Amino acid sequence: MKANGISDPSKISVGKKLIIPVSADGSALPGTAVNVPVAAASNTMTLVNYKAVKGDTLYSIARSNNITLQKLLEINDFSSGHVLKVGDVIKVPGKVSSEAQITITNAPIKPAVSAKSTPSTKPAAGIYSLRWPVTPKDISYMTGQMGVVVEGEQLESVRSLTQGNVVSAGPWRKFGRVVIVETQGGYYYMYGGCETITVNIGDRITPGMELGKLGVNAVSVKPQLFFMVFRNDNPMDPALAPRAGNNQRT
Repeated sequence: MKANGISDPSKISVGKKLIIPVSADGSALPGTAVNVPVAAASNTMTLVNYKAVKGDTLYSIARSNNITLQKLLEINDFSSGHVLKVGDVIKVPGKVSSEAQITITNAPIKPAVSAKSTPSTKPAAGIYSLRWPVTPKDISYMTGQMGVVVEGEQLESVRSLTQGNVVSAGPWRKFGRVVIVETQGGYYYMYGGCETITVNIGDRITPGMELGKLGVNAVSVKPQLFFMVFRNDNPMDPALAPRAGNNQRT
């Protein structure tokens, strides 16, 4: 880990080359490095069956098993527009052989915030000049996560900030009805808190296209959009996320 600057041993990607200190006879020798490719996961990964429950999406299942959506589709030979139904049995990564010495965590990922979380930090005033999925009456950062709560009008159109493809559309965790749009560059835009959804998985999205109608948060009793952006599975500040039209409102 020290030789490769790795802080979390569970986050290792297929194909990544590691520097492993060895001596001429192959024994460990700190300070002498040689590049050794990591074995492909397909050589060591075993698969187990998972039965879909209410609220599951292919995207949420992939995140819960620390794999990409594309990898989950490949494992199950699904097309990008495959629709998951309650009760469907799909394959997900199980235990990994000891040779790989890689740990895959199958415990569901718990978001740092939920619809019950209280927005905390108030953003700078200039943030309102950016283009948002709804016209912002108020914007607050979520507690403990790089996401925002945008207050708008009930049943207001929730519009995409970018072009891309819908990879998830439906109920998700405690965020109500959610639409997730994948864009180029490894970005995923999550639009939560919708009353209704007007797009389907696999739809091609253009900037400004309606994704759904804004609902009312049962806790705050306000029309609130839960908006998060991830890049390569890492959350980022939505104010800094790319938008069509150079981040401008129009």
